[in-house]
Amino acid sequence: MKERRKQLVGVVTSDKMDKTVVVRVERRYRHKLYQKVISSAKKYMAHDEENACRVGDKVRIVESRPRSRRKRWDIEEILRHVT
Repeated sequence: MKERRKQLVGVVTSDKMDKTVVVRVERRYRHKLYQKVISSAKKYMAHDEENACRVGDKVRIVESRPRSRRKRWDIEEILRHVT
């Protein structure tokens, strides 16, 4: 079951909440008609049990059960720490 969960990679933009971080995930795609590369971003709230993430860290998040009204993702691993 765990291998079927969606995974996204993004950058932490806020860590002011307790056990929660906001992760900004950027997506790049090509426009169907004009063939221009467009980048769009979306923010996800993710559960961070140990409060280990800091602003600027690159993290991988995975789908999880709903933990609150807006929080449906967990931090799987920190890919790069910012010093």
